[in-house]
Parts: sequence; C-alpha cells; structure tokens
Amino acid sequence: MKLAYVTRHDATNIKAWSGTVYHMVQTLRQQDAKVDYICCLKQKNVLLFQGKQLAYRAFPKKRYLRDREPFILKHYAKQVASKLSQLNCDIVFSEGTIPISYLDCNQPIAFWTDATFAGMVDFYPQFSNLCQETIQSGHAAERSALERCQLAIYSSEWAAKTAIDNYQIDPAKVKIVPFGANIESEQTLDDIKALIDSRPSNQCNLVFLGVDWYRKGGDVALEVARQLNQSGLSTELSVVGCLPIVDQQLPSYVKVFDFISKSTVEGRKQLDSLLSTAHFLIVPSKAECFGVVFCEANSFGVPCLATNVGGIGTIIKDNVNGKTFSKEASIKEYCDYISNLFVEYSRYKQLALSSFHEYQSRLNWSVAGKSVKMLLAELMY
Repeated sequence: MKLAYVTRHDATNIKAWSGTVYHMVQTLRQQDAKVDYICCLKQKNVLLFQGKQLAYRAFPKKRYLRDREPFILKHYAKQVASKLSQLNCDIVFSEGTIPISYLDCNQPIAFWTDATFAGMVDFYPQFSNLCQETIQSGHAAERSALERCQLAIYSSEWAAKTAIDNYQIDPAKVKIVPFGANIESEQTLDDIKALIDSRPSNQCNLVFLGVDWYRKGGDVALEVARQLNQSGLSTELSVVGCLPIVDQQLPSYVKVFDFISKSTVEGRKQLDSLLSTAHFLIVPSKAECFGVVFCEANSFGVPCLATNVGGIGTIIKDNVNGKTFSKEASIKEYCDYISNLFVEYSRYKQLALSSFHEYQSRLNWSVAGKSVKMLLAELMY
C-alpha cells in the first residue's frame, strides 16, 4: 500500500498537533505502508488575509478564520495536486479535511481527524463569534471534502455524528478509530501493578495537564483538590502545562510545573514520574474534540476524571477507565466519586488496572494503525 500523507504541518516534527501528526504516520509505516509526505503546505497572500482578520476584528467585531478562506484552501489543493503528479501512490491520506477540501485527483481520498467544522462552531473559543463569511466558507469546505473523499475516519462517535447530521454524508463511508497515546510505552502489566501498589492509600495525587486553564477546567480541578483536603482526604494537585489563573496565592498542596516537553528526555522523565505516582488525571474540559492525554494517562494505569463533552466519551468509559461528569456537575460529585474509591481502595486498584487494559486494547497507536490499514485496504478493491 502506497500512501501520500497530506498535512499542513511538518510530518517529521513530533511536536506538531501535540504529536498526533507524527504518530499517525508512524503507525501506518509500522503496518508496512509506504508513505510519501506532502507536508508543510504554504498559504498564499498571507498579508492580505491577515488584514482581513484585523478588519473583521475592528468592525463588526467578529472572528474571521483565514484557514477556511476558499482562496487559501484551493491553493493548498493545487500544491497537493502538483506533488501528487510526481508520486506513485494508491491513496491520498490526510490528517484532516482542510488540505483536501478542493483537491481533484485520480486516487481515492481518505482522512483521519477529530472534529468537523460544524462540531467546532461555538464549541471552542476560537470558533465562537465567527463572521458569516467564515461560517459559510467553513461549511462549504467541509462539505466539499466529505463529497470528494471515499473514507472519513473520525476519532470519536461525537465527531462522526456531527459529520452525518450536518453534511448529509453517506454513513457507510464514516468510520470511528480513536487516536492512540502520543507517548511510547513499553510497560508490562506487572510494571503497572507495581506502580499501582506503590501509590499511597491515604493521600490522593491528582494531575491536571493542559495548556488552557479555563477551557481544560483547571478551576474545577483546583476546587476539587481544595474540598477533598477540607473533607479530610489529604490531596495534592500537580498542574502541568499552564499557570493557574487565581485571585490569591496558591495553597501548598498545589504544585505547578508550567510546560513540560515530552519530546525531550528530561521532559519525558518528569511526565512519566508525575503520571506514575498519580491516582487520577483530572481534566474537566468545557470543550474537547478528543483528548489524547487521557489515553496517555491510561498507559500508566491512571484513571481519568473529565466532562462528557465532545469526543471524551469515546475514550473514557465510566467505571472502566475513569468517570465522566456533566458540565453542570457539582464539585461534590467529583469529590464523592474519589472519596468512595479511597474508602474501598481495592476498587480503586481494579479501576486503575482496567484503565491500563483500555490502553492496551484500544487506546494505542498500534491498535489504531491496524484498524486504519484495514479500512484503507478496502479502498484499493
């Protein structure tokens, strides 16, 4: 199988899209697919569209997204088509719809992504208060990509549903394959059992990992830690990836690590240590397309606490590898769930073990790659 892998990013950069672009292509190579890159696509007339962004921001105070501008999308398609003419490939495979929205080619087109434009509108902050031009262009581009492709792979049921409900796409060509953890784990079940056994049963270690304090629910995580301590369960909260936004000095039980790069040896060791000793990853996001970090936590036998929004419900199965809560859930609901597991600590250990099983059975790139390879193979017959 020969693939032309299309992405706007640098496909060789492990930092691109939090590592997803890199791991996506590596897992296909591990399935014996021959992959040629069509990456680092360029935007044309950038200054013109930057000016347009500024104009919309000034009046009528709306958000304009230049990556949904038809001129730019069609220029992407021209770049891809030009490079395709120099390759011998069976399938055009993209990490999203943007690079192939207006692509004309002889090969079947497939993509693998975590959201549709319709799903993002008024969901993420940067997709809120959009100007009408961007809304129309965004929907048109998404619809065009879905009409041109032969296979649309989404990482969650939520994303797949937004495609079917909003763009009248044939459900037969929509498939769901979750992304894997963007870290390479060689830990065995015995290794994980040892980690779980080493976690104290009289102190709760929570880890919050995210770059956006409010969208990722850092304020909720902090309040959960505060109320657990007040209730008598000694709790420590490690905040990784951002600085807490608070009105007063942080309490001593909060440890802040700001940004840790998992692409460096030192950063990876630090993250490994934090997750190995954590009882729970708590990221109660207000909006989330997927959340690879939950897969990564499960790879250490760490259950996840999150909100049931976006694609999170595909990853976290209640009482199997964590628990999801409604966006309106009270802090008490989080605290009660955690406290009850500490009262019956054997239940916590079982939850931690089943979290690792979820990682092994469905939340890693090897499993994902095998599934996607089978789907792509069907396009060749």
